[in-house]
Amino acid sequence: MPSSGPVTVRVPAKVNVQLAVGGRRDDGFHGLATVFFAVGLFDEVTVTPAETLRITASGPDAHQVPLDGSNLAAKAARILAQRYGLEPNVHLHIAKDIPVAGGMAGGSADAAAALVGCDALWGIGAGRPELLGLAGELGSDVPFGLVGGVALGRGRGELLTPVETVGEYHWVFAVAEGGLSTPEVYRECDRLREAAAAGGSHAAAVPVPEPSQELLEALADGDPVALGAALFNDLQPAALQLRPDLADTLRAGTEGGALGSLVSGSGPTCAFLAKDAEAAEAVAEGLLRSGTCRSVRRATGPVPGATVVPG
Repeated sequence: MPSSGPVTVRVPAKVNVQLAVGGRRDDGFHGLATVFFAVGLFDEVTVTPAETLRITASGPDAHQVPLDGSNLAAKAARILAQRYGLEPNVHLHIAKDIPVAGGMAGGSADAAAALVGCDALWGIGAGRPELLGLAGELGSDVPFGLVGGVALGRGRGELLTPVETVGEYHWVFAVAEGGLSTPEVYRECDRLREAAAAGGSHAAAVPVPEPSQELLEALADGDPVALGAALFNDLQPAALQLRPDLADTLRAGTEGGALGSLVSGSGPTCAFLAKDAEAAEAVAEGLLRSGTCRSVRRATGPVPGATVVPG
């Protein structure tokens, strides 16, 4: 049954603990083997009946959230409404806490939340497979916003398989000034690989991306030390080429005691895995003292995907 009142959906940020990038496909995307990890930094999207589709936002960096039809949450409302012959007449309010344009899929998370919220508000009762299909049409990271936890993404990241995980992990995120364009980072990755090929480097050969067995075993064993050692991101060299200052951030977190570090997704947020809560506090304090980032956030995970908040 449709809901008469507002529906609020809570949705987490993600970090790619592995991001293996293959060659460019015929459709312009790159094949991926990526392990998504949902962390406890959340946006909340509230869906309310309205006379027309509109978007508002509040919270940190809300001024950077597009409030027009380009917003992925608005696209999510439209695609679900179109599928069921409805008008997307809702007010979507996004309470932001996930860093904007930081490689943590905040916009994709909001789209996942909008799918769940509109489905509940309109009483559609779409199944998980159908919502995942619509999410994949919206963007490569949107399906994981629905699933949460830890999952292996194949294809361009939208084909998900749950990953066995034990225990709770402690993360520290260094939020950078400004953002990085995901398409620009991928173009720089391609450019660096082409330059390596021109130089005769064997590193220029782009293998089919595969998940790291060491990383999967670390997650299954609940071993933060092994996971820290296995973190990697094929986009990191490109992100560092475009933002050399991120190297200072990564160094500061490592010197602060992090078990492992990497640029999150296409950046520029940097992620640091800590042994426990006390170690995470020390890493965070070291990053703040270093002056190499705009702000520092701590979170634990894994956490569930998009979830309706009880009224």
